[in-house]
Amino acid sequence: MIFILTFSVKRLIIENELEQSDRSAPKPGESARSTAVTEEKDQAAFYQKRKEESSMEKKNIDWGNIGFGYIQTDYRYVSYFKNGAWDNGQITTDANIVLNECAGVLQYAQTIFEGLKAYTTEDGHIVTFRPDLNAERLEQSAQRLEMPVFPRDRFIDAVNQVVAANEAFVPPYGSGATLYIRPYMFGSNPVIGVKPAEEYQFRILTTPVGPYFKGGAKPITIRVSDFDRAAPHGTGHIKAGLNYAMSLHAIVSAHKEGYDENMYLDPATRTKVEETGGANFLFVTKDGKVVTPKSSSILPSITRRSLVYVAKEYLGLEVEEREVLLSEVSDMAECGLCGTAAVISPVGKIVDHGKEICLPSGMTEMGPVTKKLYETLTGIQMGRIEAPEGWIHVIK
Repeated sequence: MIFILTFSVKRLIIENELEQSDRSAPKPGESARSTAVTEEKDQAAFYQKRKEESSMEKKNIDWGNIGFGYIQTDYRYVSYFKNGAWDNGQITTDANIVLNECAGVLQYAQTIFEGLKAYTTEDGHIVTFRPDLNAERLEQSAQRLEMPVFPRDRFIDAVNQVVAANEAFVPPYGSGATLYIRPYMFGSNPVIGVKPAEEYQFRILTTPVGPYFKGGAKPITIRVSDFDRAAPHGTGHIKAGLNYAMSLHAIVSAHKEGYDENMYLDPATRTKVEETGGANFLFVTKDGKVVTPKSSSILPSITRRSLVYVAKEYLGLEVEEREVLLSEVSDMAECGLCGTAAVISPVGKIVDHGKEICLPSGMTEMGPVTKKLYETLTGIQMGRIEAPEGWIHVIK
């Protein structure tokens, strides 16, 4: 089954590129025979290249020292929406996108995205973690921004194709690195009046990334922000580019003042904890309960939902998903930020307009409960601990 998937992806790549080369017309004065010979040589060279790459030896990358940034890989996936329907999609080698100056995404920020990772497990398989939930969330984001839904089964198939095609960029087990997968969609046709675009592109890029925290996750210091992340009944619950763009000024100013992140409060009353610019909060009470804030304007983090399940079903902890008042944070024993990039980023100190809230877990390492949650979830992802049914999606 694995062989069939990998072979099918490579065959799709070959067929797509050969189809493009077949469209080339003979140059003036060039005979049909010479053109045929040239095309035959080109195709032979192409197949030879694919044969040499079929062994998928890993790229010559210093896996243990790559940062969390963009490294261009060989292949990406693209599907076009036009005249009310998505095309079949394909793998392409072209990393560039050409758009009209009036494209909907450029004028009105009509774009959404997702983030997940491909791992090499302890037994050598290449897997992704709960991609069905990314497909579901992308669908919800598309509906909110009046964009066409990309079918969930096709989303997962596209992830399969692009990861298999870029197998050489999937870091080896034990390196601490992973292949980050970024699906995204945007309005592509010219739009000058304020309205949804009529044409769209769904794409997936990949890039190998190192561990979010080199040398281990050290507790960070965050501040209570004066800015609002999302409006009531707004778009805070979806993964839209506009949500992240508006958080840039807040995070830059936080960094200038010596803080690692912002704690955003609910915009209506400014008394309840919401989330940071790109992660959900998770607290541990002094009696060992795991507490996560509940709000209609919080992004439904896949990592946070997975940690909640791990806390209940693997560690036997009591879990509460409820409103969390800022006034009760000082009574918490541990705090962490949950997201795809770092899984859990421990928080050691929260500063509320000069008032310091120092968590008992301290500033040297993760708190004991947070650490156990982190180790259990990453153990599941890497194949060291048996996963719940459907959590691990095997690509190869």
